[in-house]
Amino acid sequence: MIHDLSTHLKAATRSVEVLERDRKPARSVILARTYDTSPDDLWDAVTNIERLPRWFAPVSGNLEPGGRFQIEGNASGTITECTPPLSFAATWEFGGAVSWIEVSVEPDDGDRARLTLAHIAHVDDEFWPKYGPGAAGVGWDLGLVGLAWHIADPAVERMDEGTFIASEQGRKYIGDVSEDWGRAEIESGESPEQARAAARRTAAFYTGQEEPVS
Repeated sequence: MIHDLSTHLKAATRSVEVLERDRKPARSVILARTYDTSPDDLWDAVTNIERLPRWFAPVSGNLEPGGRFQIEGNASGTITECTPPLSFAATWEFGGAVSWIEVSVEPDDGDRARLTLAHIAHVDDEFWPKYGPGAAGVGWDLGLVGLAWHIADPAVERMDEGTFIASEQGRKYIGDVSEDWGRAEIESGESPEQARAAARRTAAFYTGQEEPVS
């Protein structure tokens, strides 16, 4: 099912922070969005193992501090911190690499709630220059759109990403989101030429199109 995406692009804020992690250069890809629900419900949606498959993916394991988890067809990791119903942090282990996620929930604008997700990774010599923040950011953007649909209607089917990406609307959304991640990287200090080229390559990767030369 493809929904109207016209409001989703501007509903989220995207930023990139330059930092160090374990004394190595790193970047934090930060995505934040406010939802029409209470902080308790939003916390439940992002931590309840029974709700996660309805908007994100099936998750198995122990979602407690020190516990290991496995996302079906995706990353695994360890819960390193958890302060219900405010925040949690975890390692993100995928393809032989380790990065980190930090998630927080807070009240926002009356009865609404705001989710902030940061994905922190070391900067290597190949992957980051090629794809920039959109490599992680676009995937999380799609997840947060799915979360918005779930909160608006818990009975709605989880977004089929293959169908979504194959649609004209989906390709446009991915292109627009990739461009916005490029803008965020420029604001973090990257050169406009480098950031925009990485954004184009990210969009091509997600949509299965031929990769741009530059």
